[in-house]
Amino acid sequence: MSNANNFIDTTAPGRKIDRGHYHPLTLVIRDIADAFSSLGFEIADGPEIETEYYNFDALNVPKDHPARDMWDTFWLKEDGSGVKKLLRTHTSPVQIRYMETHEPPIRIVVPGRSFRYEATDATHEAQFHQFEGLMIGETVSLASMKYILQEFFSKLFQNETKIRMRPSYFPFVEPGVEIDCSCFKCAGKGCNICKNVGWIEIMGAGMVHPKVLEGVNIDPRKWKGFAFGGGIDRVAMLKYGIDDIRLLFNGDLRLVNQF
Repeated sequence: MSNANNFIDTTAPGRKIDRGHYHPLTLVIRDIADAFSSLGFEIADGPEIETEYYNFDALNVPKDHPARDMWDTFWLKEDGSGVKKLLRTHTSPVQIRYMETHEPPIRIVVPGRSFRYEATDATHEAQFHQFEGLMIGETVSLASMKYILQEFFSKLFQNETKIRMRPSYFPFVEPGVEIDCSCFKCAGKGCNICKNVGWIEIMGAGMVHPKVLEGVNIDPRKWKGFAFGGGIDRVAMLKYGIDDIRLLFNGDLRLVNQF
């Protein structure tokens, strides 16, 4: 005998198990990979533990560069091999490794983790994610780079995006530039995301230095290339309105469950 208080409807569907959520960094990495794949780029990967040669020497980074200092880099203990190793400070070493084993023309983008020994605050972390790209061909120029990056950001932010270039210095490119993109939220009119200037500083870039090409046996008189690099964490923060980078790494499901 039963009553309304203990009635069980055996025809009712069971309770659904909660589904997992993609982390915002995973979403941005997938968006970056999809955008560059549509532009003919291959996705490349490499080791997070690197040698001094690939992380610095092969990229024309001089011995007195600040990144060589123990206070900026996680150097690893000597293992008896005589080769100095470290946690990579950028994903650029993958470009060198790829050029050593592939003939031009080349189009790659490299998303991955990097590490730098610095204090943690709302905009800095000891580990962070970067994406770097490389394109090499016989007629590649800064104009090629501007077109590729403008198309990429338009695909990433899903609206028409413009970019501008400002002179800058990076040891592995010549000339070097800083890349700003028009604000994806206000379309350049000015808002809280772009600090009312209409532009967002987004990455560094430039034409690959001839010494870098010579180091991987690519003739700089025949082949030209451009390279660029930006922060995936920064893009995720801008795209999803996250104001503290530490939220991306502390495991708080209140953030992840929104995606």
